[in-house]
Parts: sequence; structure tokens; C-alpha cells
Amino acid sequence: MKSTIALAAAGFACSVVAETIHGVTIFSRHGDRTSKHYSGYSLTPLGFTENFEVGSDYRDIYIASGAPKQILGISASKYVPSQVFASAPDQQVLLNTATAFLQGLYPPLEPINATLAVQSLNNGTSYTNPLNGYQYVVLHGEESTAPDTIWIKGDEGCPSATKFQGTFEDSAEFASLNESTRPFYQQFWDVLKNVYDYTPELLSYEKAYDIFDLINVATIHNASLVSNITDDQLFQLRTLADSAEFGYNYNRTMAGRSIGGQTLLGGVFAQLNQTVSSKAKLKFSLLAGSYDNFMASFGLMNLTVANADFYGLPAYASTMSFELFTEANMTTFPSNVGDLNVRFLFRNGSDAGASPIAYPLFGGSAMSLSWSEFSAQIKARAITSVGQWCSSCNATQSFCPSHAGTSSNTPTLSEAENSSSGGISHAVAGVIGAVVTLAVVALAGLAFWLVKRKKNSCSCYGSGAWCSCREEDEFV
Repeated sequence: MKSTIALAAAGFACSVVAETIHGVTIFSRHGDRTSKHYSGYSLTPLGFTENFEVGSDYRDIYIASGAPKQILGISASKYVPSQVFASAPDQQVLLNTATAFLQGLYPPLEPINATLAVQSLNNGTSYTNPLNGYQYVVLHGEESTAPDTIWIKGDEGCPSATKFQGTFEDSAEFASLNESTRPFYQQFWDVLKNVYDYTPELLSYEKAYDIFDLINVATIHNASLVSNITDDQLFQLRTLADSAEFGYNYNRTMAGRSIGGQTLLGGVFAQLNQTVSSKAKLKFSLLAGSYDNFMASFGLMNLTVANADFYGLPAYASTMSFELFTEANMTTFPSNVGDLNVRFLFRNGSDAGASPIAYPLFGGSAMSLSWSEFSAQIKARAITSVGQWCSSCNATQSFCPSHAGTSSNTPTLSEAENSSSGGISHAVAGVIGAVVTLAVVALAGLAFWLVKRKKNSCSCYGSGAWCSCREEDEFV
């Protein structure tokens, strides 16, 4: 985003008076990394540190003993698998982002509670986990060929998203900026001439984000280039990248540009709904992803009405969080879901100790919404089933049924809610999700995202949005 300070000043501070937090879902961007222009890009030590510190800060807010907004009933010291769900695409940067965040969320146990860290055996010996009681929080990595990947990276592998995002380049706004900014971009040839596949002709608004990314990374890590780029130039590069990426990822009248944001909102809702349906057995959910789906979701939730800075790129390690709470001090989960509310908060970047700022959603002024109102607003904007994504994308992935989007084989999230009887399975370790073939779908007699039964080919958890699939007894 354009200004962390501006966001903090213009945001709405959240005062906590007689309320109880029952669950939180967080979406996090990666920290500092090498440039995306080159294959094999990765988090830097700074990036790992940023994501770790953000996780540690959220621990201090929601988990640790004495935390100001401690989630009701959450384990303050020792990781409890049933209480925490974490997922990221099976991509190096994003898996490492989630791993570093989780290391901060539940750090080594021995320094926190030495008694809990020790396990005594019958022969009189005692053991702790390696690395001072390191806590191995389960992280679900979603393969690109698995249906579960759409909830975090729904714009990838989606022909419709690619098509509609490309129409931004046909707009009058794009043409005007491409022409007017060409002299500005040309001045950076001396800085970028060693980029192996660049020519002077490529320096234009058409590559606004790539140029910004290359130069921004260089100003952080390449001392020889720092003196060649002024703060004003870097700010202008970022501002142009802001406008380009928002244009590619959101348009109020062209839903196809924001499919990645629509699936992200569907995934967020699925996690919050699981907290509700399990009566807060699930307490904390983490999803790790990229800036583009941040921006698409900003547009979909009308956050630009609350603050114009939401038109901009989120900083490294930025997070948005959704709190599920009641407006009363409680000792148990409420028996009436009508007592539940949802609050949205955003934290721009990784500044240690910085508090997330609450913002009103959907163009309104209320700082929180009832669970029913939030659910209705999200469902009006989100993609809430794999079949719906297949249809919206005109996708050809093997997990898409031949008639995706028809009423006979594409249940919505709300329909899946009614049929779901189990919580998110935290016993499934490591990577979840697999290729589902049409033959398996036909054999099962139901679409692959339905609730697990003894001989089903797929197991789905919570509201049906997160699935782990297999062909007969062979896990893919």
C-alpha cells in the first residue's frame, strides 16, 4: 500500500469492551523476496524474519497468556492440532511464508513452558522436541492440480481470469497511462539494461509491476543501485504499479478480473463457518497467498470506500484478519449464532508490534457486522464451490466435472454446509488435495467436494471447501 502511516491514521482503531473472540481467520502476504522476474525466486532472510515477526505479533494479540484479545479456549503455549488450520499453495515462497508465520505463532515450547515441553517415559528418561521443543504445526500445501488450491490462488489455471484481466490493456485508462508515462520509464534503462530479456522498448506501463519489482528489490539488496534511484522515483514506480495491478485484478462491472479474490473470500468464509459449525473447535486459520488476490478482495469488499489506500499494493508481510466475536464476556460458545459478529482488520506490513486496524466492509460505516449479514454479503461476492469456479473459469482441470456449474452436480457452499457433519480434519498431515478424475466422480455418484463417506474418493472438511482426494485406495 502507498502509506502504512496513512492507513494507520485513517483507519478505525478497535477498542475492545466486554467482548469475547471465538475465532480468527488470517490471510498473509509473503515477506521480502528476490525478484519475481527470475524463476526460482525465494524469501530472503529479511522476508523470513518479517513473516516470523508477524506471526509472533498475532500470537501476542490472540494466543499468549494475557493477550488482550485472547481467543476463548485456545491453548496459550502448546500447539493443539484441532484448534489451528494452516494452508498455502505448494509454492516455495508461500509455503515458507506460512511456515515462518507459524513458527512465530507457536514458538519452541521449552522456553515458554518447560513442563509441557517434556515427555517422560516409563523407563525414567525424558525428552523434548528438537530445537528447544520446536512445535511442528501442520501446514497443508495445496498442489496446483488439486481443487483446494483455488481458495488461495483461484486466478491461476483460470482461462476466464486471464482473458478478463487482459481487457484492462484495452481500456482508455491503460492507453493513456501507457503513453504518458513512457518517458518516465525510459529513464531507467541504465538501471535495467543488465536484465537479460529486457530491451528499451519494453520499458513502459505495460510492465509497471515487473519494473517496480526489479527496482524495489534492487534498492533493498543491491548497494550499487541505491544512489541511482531517488525516493520520488521509487514512489512513482510504486504508484503506477498500484494502478496497474488494481486495474488487472478488479473492475466493478467485470467480475472475471477478480476471480482470485472471489475464491479467497469463499475460502475465508469456509474457515469462519467451520469455527461456527464446530462451536469453535477450530479457533485459528491461516492462509498464505499473493498481493493480487489481496487487491481483488479489497475491491470486492468495497474497502476503497473506507480508505483510498486500498487501491494500492499491500506491503510485504501484510495481513488481513477476520475476527468472529460476541459483544459480551462469555465462557462458552454462544448457543445462538445470532449473537456472533465479524470484524475485518488490516495490517500493512510487518512493523513489530503494529496493531491491525479495523475497517468497515462493503461500503458501509459499521465497524462490525452480524454473522448473518456478513455471510449474506460474502456469498453475494464469493465463489463458494469448486464447481462454481470451474464454470466461472471455463476451466479444464481434471477435477472439473464435464458439466461444471449445472444444478445437478455443483452444490453451493451453503448446500455443502447443510450436508457437512465433520470438522476440518487436522489428522491429515502434510499435503492435502489431489487430482480427481471424471471416472471417480461417476463412480462416487456425487460431486467430488461432498462430505466424506466410507467409500468416497474424496474427503471434504468443514463447509466443504477444503478437500483431500484419492482414487480408490491410492493417494495421489
